[in-house]
Amino acid sequence: MAREDAEPVSQRHGPLFEIKTTEPQQVLESVFGYREFRPGQRHIIDAVLRGRDCIGVMPTGAGKSLTFQIPAKILPGAVLVISPLISLMKDQVDALLRLGFRAAMLNSSLEWEDRRRVLSELRRGELELVYVAPEGLEGSLRDIIAECNVSLVVVDEAHCISHWGHDFRPAYRRLRGLKQELGDIPVLALTATATRRVARDILQQLGMSKPEGHKGSFFRPNLVITAQKKGSGRNSRRDVGGVILRHSGESGIVYCRSRKSVDSTTQWLRTQGIRALPYHAGLADEERRHNQDAFARDEVEVIVATIAFGMGIDKSNVRLIVHRDMPRSVEAWYQEIGRAGRDGLRSDCVLMYSWADVIGYDHFLNAVDDPLLRAETRRKTVDLFELLERGECRHRALVSHFDEEIDSCGESCDVCSGRGLEAIVVSSSRLPKRPAATVQGSALVTRGARAASTETGGGDATGAPDTLDPAAAEELFQRLRVLRKRLADAEKVPAYIVFSDAVLREMARRVPQTSAALLDITGVGPAKLRRYGDAFLELLRDS
Repeated sequence: MAREDAEPVSQRHGPLFEIKTTEPQQVLESVFGYREFRPGQRHIIDAVLRGRDCIGVMPTGAGKSLTFQIPAKILPGAVLVISPLISLMKDQVDALLRLGFRAAMLNSSLEWEDRRRVLSELRRGELELVYVAPEGLEGSLRDIIAECNVSLVVVDEAHCISHWGHDFRPAYRRLRGLKQELGDIPVLALTATATRRVARDILQQLGMSKPEGHKGSFFRPNLVITAQKKGSGRNSRRDVGGVILRHSGESGIVYCRSRKSVDSTTQWLRTQGIRALPYHAGLADEERRHNQDAFARDEVEVIVATIAFGMGIDKSNVRLIVHRDMPRSVEAWYQEIGRAGRDGLRSDCVLMYSWADVIGYDHFLNAVDDPLLRAETRRKTVDLFELLERGECRHRALVSHFDEEIDSCGESCDVCSGRGLEAIVVSSSRLPKRPAATVQGSALVTRGARAASTETGGGDATGAPDTLDPAAAEELFQRLRVLRKRLADAEKVPAYIVFSDAVLREMARRVPQTSAALLDITGVGPAKLRRYGDAFLELLRDS
């Protein structure tokens, strides 16, 4: 139950930022600790600040969130963010509060008192960002928000509004007219996976007027793609286990087509000493929440899941995505591998596929009433199979689906590098025997750590010289991870909300000794320096 004496959200988490700036660059540096915008971010920010509708088609990891979080520090009213999953809202709000934002969410997880308090803060103009689910705007909340001072509507995962997208949600369709109800304010639609057809549908459904737009590159070279056709004497289950062992101690997601496969794969991985948990719609709500939280907080190595898992994950340090079965479409594949390497560090994406997977999806088509939509849905699955069979550069084939042309990737896929699945599968005989895993919620102990300079693909964006040799930097990185997890556990948030792996890698290589030096690391802003600086500097000074 809500506490009667609970303080307002805007007063519980540090000082209010009453002074509004008009300069996005200042917010980028002083709030987020970054020095440069990523491609497209400033263009979108400037468009919405001018009051223009805008659509941003940007790959996962391109920094879509900053395109509305920075305007929230500049615009006079609140930014209303329509987001698909409660877990995603909670993580984003938790992260924003730690950056000094006045942010809150309105959804079914709130007690009545908390919901009333957030609405009161919104009415009084005390909130900069408010996250709501599309389903939440189907009742009285829509009328209440219409009476508040809202400066911008953001529709995240906007492809969900289109029948032709890969993850259609009816509640998104009912957002039509919201722009006008809120006083014809600008609308920002964001998605990582929109073809031209889906993008046109988004604009029409949201009633956007002469929108500006930005389409980023879909090529993510830090994702190393390996595709393996099933059969040919290989054992898929052992291959899955062998890839996970290569990433021992790191976070990974294994996608399976059916709930039965999820359960059996999870149990087998546990017999191999791998801490794994299942996630699918057949589990009780509480068990799903527990398993997702355990994964987000680095208490298990692997989540084995159906496609029910993932959209609500904003975890930046996922190092491995394995598709035990082929996804339903190219768009779904891109969305799912996009959950790896969001911090820009090197991550493996392994896809196992067969024609049997195509056939296996046919029974889902019975639920599709529209014959044209049913035919297109199956065509998308066949398209992915044929794309994989062509044997061309995986990245080049993938981005061409989104109307982008690139040269061959060079080293970021099995076709171009010449290294197939056998190159990244570790035989269990090459590692110490691990006892059958039990998941107790304790922190992970990293095994098989590899030198950052050769494995992560990350780097110091400032070009500063390394202070430690790779082995020493790796050892320090692991100690920084332990500290990060301890701080995150104390605050009951996922570890990546404290700092990303990329930030810890840079700390481990540069070993800053002062607050000024720590602040010079990209991703360490003033708010996080105040909150976590002393703890990290103490460890770094002892290195």
